[in-house]
Amino acid sequence: MTDKTISSAKVEPLRKARPCPECGKPSVRENYPFCSDRCRTLDLSRWLNGSYAIPVADDERKADDEDNY
Repeated sequence: MTDKTISSAKVEPLRKARPCPECGKPSVRENYPFCSDRCRTLDLSRWLNGSYAIPVADDERKADDEDNY
């Protein structure tokens, strides 16, 4: 291969480009799916502070019954 062949090769991204979930700007590869380190850090901070939570069943018997179906 020559240098000309290597520089003309087209590389396609593995993922479809998506807007940043924090601010809506286009995401960048280094911080995917975020647009910047700032937006990535804001999201991580929300997870660590407990702002995001996975819902759980109030009554564990109901959750056990649903697993049997």
